[in-house]
Amino acid sequence: MITTYSLKQQAANWLQPLTELPVEQVISMLEVPPSSELGDLAFPCFVLAKSWRRAPQQIAVELSEQLGAAASPYATAAATGGYVNLSWNRQHYAPLLLNAIALPDYEQLQPEQKQRIIIDMSSPNIAKPFGVGHLRSTVIGAAMYRIYVAAGHEPISVNHIGDWGTQFGKQIVAHLRWSDPEQAAADPIGEALRVYIKFHHEAETMPELEDEARDWFRRLEQGDEEALELWRYFVKVSMEKLNGIYERLGVQFDEVLGESFYNDKMPAVVEQLTTLGLLEESQGAQVVRLDELELPPCLILKSDGTTIYPTRDLATAVYRRQVMAGDQLVYVVGGEQTLHFRQVFAVLRKMGYEWADHCTHVAFGLMRINGKKMSTRKGKVVLLEQLMDEAVARAAQIIAEKNPALPQRQQVAEQIGIGAIIFSDLKNARQNEIDFSLEEALSFEGETGPYVQYAHARICSILSKAEGFANDPIIAHNAPMPEMWSDAAWELLGHLGSYREALARAVQLQEPSVMARYALQTARLFNQWYSRDRIVDADPRVKADRLALAKWTGHTLERTLKLLGMAAPQQM
Repeated sequence: MITTYSLKQQAANWLQPLTELPVEQVISMLEVPPSSELGDLAFPCFVLAKSWRRAPQQIAVELSEQLGAAASPYATAAATGGYVNLSWNRQHYAPLLLNAIALPDYEQLQPEQKQRIIIDMSSPNIAKPFGVGHLRSTVIGAAMYRIYVAAGHEPISVNHIGDWGTQFGKQIVAHLRWSDPEQAAADPIGEALRVYIKFHHEAETMPELEDEARDWFRRLEQGDEEALELWRYFVKVSMEKLNGIYERLGVQFDEVLGESFYNDKMPAVVEQLTTLGLLEESQGAQVVRLDELELPPCLILKSDGTTIYPTRDLATAVYRRQVMAGDQLVYVVGGEQTLHFRQVFAVLRKMGYEWADHCTHVAFGLMRINGKKMSTRKGKVVLLEQLMDEAVARAAQIIAEKNPALPQRQQVAEQIGIGAIIFSDLKNARQNEIDFSLEEALSFEGETGPYVQYAHARICSILSKAEGFANDPIIAHNAPMPEMWSDAAWELLGHLGSYREALARAVQLQEPSVMARYALQTARLFNQWYSRDRIVDADPRVKADRLALAKWTGHTLERTLKLLGMAAPQQM
């Protein structure tokens, strides 16, 4: 009987009692034969030779007989050298598999233990423009949130806004010295960036500016009303700008808790570190030594008594565990912060928090634009809002040229343009650096979002032309129809059956690119099948099956794009 959606999983379920190997090991050993004539999957018997005390070729013969009996009538097995080749009875098995894919619970995993997962994501700095460099944490974190939901967990997304720290002393000094009131009223974030850049330029010849900035931040930490009023202004104008960007990206947060939220929670952390005897003085500062881990000391209090990132992140972690009741704490932050999080997690362990082992830094590589690294201090920043506007404008131009009669053209252009940016990020393994090119991202060919979205739109068009097509699960046929399940159709169906397998792998690896790659492969396999087999005007004996295969391919594409944070337009 069929017990799973995945062909590999089903084969492993048949093989496990015969080999007494763990199912996971069997799955990892299964291979795709070099020729489809040999079968769909191959199991190498060499690993069994020592324990079975027989040649792999003999084992393959014996195992193929046993497997053939276990898999009948759904599949046949044959020995070739030291391999057992498994071939599915497509006509018999395919309708069952397609019906299984159509079941309501197909898209949802059932974890052994449901986890409450706190996701620290996006976390832009107040009074700074939302540059392309902030995109990765935002879209990776949002994708992981949706993936966790699909996997049956309870994620909580937290936007850990950078609204505290010495940079605010610099921002206040720059604002008071050089900000133009008219420019600040017209474009508050743009003007804040201009004077912030000027501060760093002027500080090269006027080092006293750094002292002035430190004094303002000290006043801010001490609750000085003038400093707080300026700080509140920066927070207000920043959040207004950020919320518009998040809306276009389709990103929402369960909590928006900036660094400042933890100000009154840091003294308890410092007191606990002191009580435990973990704080030591180092050049006037207070640190926790991590020599036993061959890590640099973790700075807790600077020489002037002010706090720093590790102090706040320690207080943050304790709050997320004890108050928000997080089973796992996930930090979607750039790879350049790897040392920082190793130190923070190590200090948590020294404080006696065993749950520190469930804190994870989901690191990602830098994003460059045409090979150039971005820096707010140096003014080398590409604004995400401008990039989104340009992407949408170019998508609108493409639509105007290729399909000027398309209804709701601007809405579709927004879906394509924003989707192209998101997919260009998420298709990459998160730890890799990205060199973003808008021209490549908007292409309708290759590994792009528009390529995947267009495959979905094509399927919608096919189904709309199929008059009278029933939206019920596929019906198993009794009459032989070998022409239905061509190699292209069978490969596509097998891929659809591996959706849950891909989803589980994305959760395990905390890697949204697994699902982006899955979407790409779905689109590729559909296009290959579409170019070989007729669908709408197919033989009546196979038309319903082919339309059903197209339908569930479309559902899978829509579902996967949704996980990534992208729309699935029905027309393009």
